[in-house]
Amino acid sequence: MGILFLMRDRVDEYARKQERAGFTEYMMYVQDTRRLIRINFLAGMMRGLGFAVGFSLLGAVVIVLVRQLALDNLPGIGTFFAEVVKMVQSNLH
Repeated sequence: MGILFLMRDRVDEYARKQERAGFTEYMMYVQDTRRLIRINFLAGMMRGLGFAVGFSLLGAVVIVLVRQLALDNLPGIGTFFAEVVKMVQSNLH
């Protein structure tokens, strides 16, 4: 009989831990497929928007820095940009 009481105590303790961890709410969340799809879709949209905004800002900072380097007439930078401009112009015509 002693082992049954010990097992029941362990099961009760495990159930209390699961309740404190929000396991029941998580299971309800996973079982509601419409809500799960909606939340994951919105999360994906926000990640994509964040990626686009972050990449745009980072690109703008890089362009400003490279433009400043070109204006300072650093050796090598001016010739590099001249070659890039020549390649772009030759591909446009």
